[in-house]
Amino acid sequence: MASSAGKLSSSGELTTTRRVGAAALPVSIVIPVYNEAANLDALWRRLSAVLADLPDWEVVFIDDGSRDNSLAMLREIAAANSRVRVVELARNFGQHAAIVAGFRQCRGEVVVTLDADLQNPPEEIPRLLQGIEAGNDVVGGWRAERQDQAYRRLASRLHNRVTSMIVGVPMHDYGCMLRAYRRHIVDTVVQCDEKAAFIPALANSFAKRVAEIPVAHEERAGGHSKYNLLRLAQLSLNLLTGFSLLPIQVLSMTGIAIALLDIGFAGVLAGHRLIYGPQQEGAMWTLFAILFFFVGLLFLALGLIGEYVGRIYLEVRRRPTYLVRAVHEVNPGS
Repeated sequence: MASSAGKLSSSGELTTTRRVGAAALPVSIVIPVYNEAANLDALWRRLSAVLADLPDWEVVFIDDGSRDNSLAMLREIAAANSRVRVVELARNFGQHAAIVAGFRQCRGEVVVTLDADLQNPPEEIPRLLQGIEAGNDVVGGWRAERQDQAYRRLASRLHNRVTSMIVGVPMHDYGCMLRAYRRHIVDTVVQCDEKAAFIPALANSFAKRVAEIPVAHEERAGGHSKYNLLRLAQLSLNLLTGFSLLPIQVLSMTGIAIALLDIGFAGVLAGHRLIYGPQQEGAMWTLFAILFFFVGLLFLALGLIGEYVGRIYLEVRRRPTYLVRAVHEVNPGS
């Protein structure tokens, strides 16, 4: 098995582009992997059984800087099967950056993304492909009966509602990575080259026809979840600032409303003083409460503005979203 190193792209990313002249395949399966050694044997066994019924396919694993034995296991799988490619990233860049790296490597006319933790069964892939054959550009999985803790289900439900509102494409489950995309959607996502891309939302914003199908969801067989409440909150904040100006617009309207209220409040105080004269009782605590509210609102405004400025800063620096250390495959260039 050989390894093909990457090269610098026009955007400054060290990456290996799709081979010129390589025949397009009907289906590519893109799987990001981060410390999933406990699940890889079962994943490959179950995925192989599904792929046996497909006429032509490839699998692109992306090792996102795993610190366990995941990379070695993936290289063994690639060495035994010429349809498997392993993209080794230089370090951990995050799930969505890893998927973009896989998008750049795959050749399928239809691209299916799948997590390596086996919570979304690979056996659901044929149903996604049927949705694509029905004429949809994107087919997403909906974990109708999630096997997660209650707080994660609640946080995910809130996240999905916010995402649906911002993207304008209502879906039950934007967090499920078991999804299928047509080639032109994948190419458009890659061309965007965003530093904090949320792929399901980005893809839906370009798609003409989007479908969602209920898929099974299982408890994690091994390893640990990479998403906690803090990560979900960060993802939601990235989504808000990356796809909408609504937070800034809301703050602007709030500022106008507060200014009007302040004018009215000043008029009431002035009238009260003229009628009843100066009074001290309770006024200080009222002013303190109002002051604390405004100070909190100012910090919120500064934080949101900082998020937008920070995203601009990340984009204008043009630093690589990810770095490909090597691509492991049998007979590269064939």
